[in-house]
Amino acid sequence: MLRLLLISIILLFVSDIAFTQPSGAGNQKLITAFDSIMKKEFKPNEPGASVIVVKKGEVLYKKGFGMADMELNVPVNADMIFRLGSITKQFTALAIMQLADKGKLSLSDLLTKYIPDYAIKEPITIEQLLNHTSGIKSYTNVDSFWAQMRTDLTPRQIIKLTEKDTLEFKPGTKWNYNNTGYVILGYIIEKVAGISYETYVQQNLFAPAGMKNSYYGNESKIIKNRAKGYKKNGTEFQISDYISMTLPYAAGSLISTVEDLWKWNKALYSYQLVKKEWVDKAITPYVLPDGSSTGYGFGLSVANVQGSKSIEHGGGIPGFLTDGIYLPGEQVFVAVFSNCDCKRPDAVTTKLAAIAIGKPYNYKALPITEADAKQFEGVYINKNEERIIKWKEGKLTSQRSGGNLFTINMYAKDKFFFDDSFSFIEFTRNTKGVIEGLKFKSRTEEVTWSKSDKPLPSEKKIVTVAPEILKDYVGAYQLAPNFIITITLEENQLYGQATGQSKLLLQPISNTRFKVKDVEAEVEFKQNAEGKTESLALHQGGREVPGKKQ
Repeated sequence: MLRLLLISIILLFVSDIAFTQPSGAGNQKLITAFDSIMKKEFKPNEPGASVIVVKKGEVLYKKGFGMADMELNVPVNADMIFRLGSITKQFTALAIMQLADKGKLSLSDLLTKYIPDYAIKEPITIEQLLNHTSGIKSYTNVDSFWAQMRTDLTPRQIIKLTEKDTLEFKPGTKWNYNNTGYVILGYIIEKVAGISYETYVQQNLFAPAGMKNSYYGNESKIIKNRAKGYKKNGTEFQISDYISMTLPYAAGSLISTVEDLWKWNKALYSYQLVKKEWVDKAITPYVLPDGSSTGYGFGLSVANVQGSKSIEHGGGIPGFLTDGIYLPGEQVFVAVFSNCDCKRPDAVTTKLAAIAIGKPYNYKALPITEADAKQFEGVYINKNEERIIKWKEGKLTSQRSGGNLFTINMYAKDKFFFDDSFSFIEFTRNTKGVIEGLKFKSRTEEVTWSKSDKPLPSEKKIVTVAPEILKDYVGAYQLAPNFIITITLEENQLYGQATGQSKLLLQPISNTRFKVKDVEAEVEFKQNAEGKTESLALHQGGREVPGKKQ
């Protein structure tokens, strides 16, 4: 660990110079644009981030922002080591493909070939583990897992956390992101290769790719230049919750730098680690029996940035959030690693990538009158879902069934962009020029919605609730092992803040029931026999989720 202020100063200096800056006014303009985005998200005296932007093999930008250790006043430098979280999955997937290429296993092999005593006997293939269509329950969704975060477990012990549960669906028929599947894959790698997962990755992936600052996470081992992880409780930053690094295992245990992840990306797409046919398979999304695409291959997802194909994956683990994105058409690679699980880097990487290809997300809103906006209002239908377009409080808004209310801004005739999003709506007209539908475009999908004859839903009336009743609702309510809603009272108004989310106003529609402003959800408070509040229920998307007051 770095303990001297002098070293802190040196690291700060290094973080400012340890990146390649190509000469020229155009490149300086790029760097200024990159700086603007990073500085807005990562402040000097808060947990920070390391970032790299590469185009056609040239490092355009590489910097550190914020603090790596808030207690010792050590800033982040560009070569700091962070926990990768689920970015680990692409390494695990490639290890499986290497073994398959050598004929040591087949993607069609059944799980039970390698774990004969596995309790679930439904046929589940290695390929279904890779693409998250196995139907196995993720161990990170099991209450007992969170109670064991400090406990070292073997891979087989982790697998047992869910193997007695019934499958969530028939293998191959649906998609559901699943950490258990990748723990099983790590276990299979060890059985087939005859060495530990850690050793396999070091010898067969890190070393050939030239990744000299990448490791299997180990909290007891001294690893120089390692960032400390943080979380946020309200407005206060705190040291992140401890987790034994045996638990994320092949689903999220690796640690690395942004430059090493670029080296990995370069080795992967130059086919140094496995043949092109395997890489192509890994980045081809699985198609479900109903014809819909999962958008996910093997440890990698496929989306787009301003119409350009992107191959990407993020990671989240106590204290850290990471994201890496590659645009093969333009040969642009971007990675941002954050050392606080309160600061998501995925929007940042997307913005940086868009700037790098010359298509920044800087749409300017055009003025629109209420009279003009009214023509777009309506209830739009796609299958069993509704999207409400409505003029509200001087803005045109969009709200999907069970979703949040978003402001949409006009940037061209019939074309709108979402606030703080990478999504767009283009309204369509019939031959008479009347609005008949809309096309919703995001980074992962393009969906057509038809305008219906349904009337706009009426707003629920806001009532007044006595201050003494509101005070009784204040407190923390636990809805899941790692998910808490904190209720606060400010100037006779209730606010709710869920773990890792922003604070939202709760508007009373009765003495016990409140609607969440700008979200299609309601919170209902419940009392015991003595009239004291003991729990709440979150009503959203047709579900009722109870939460006990702590």
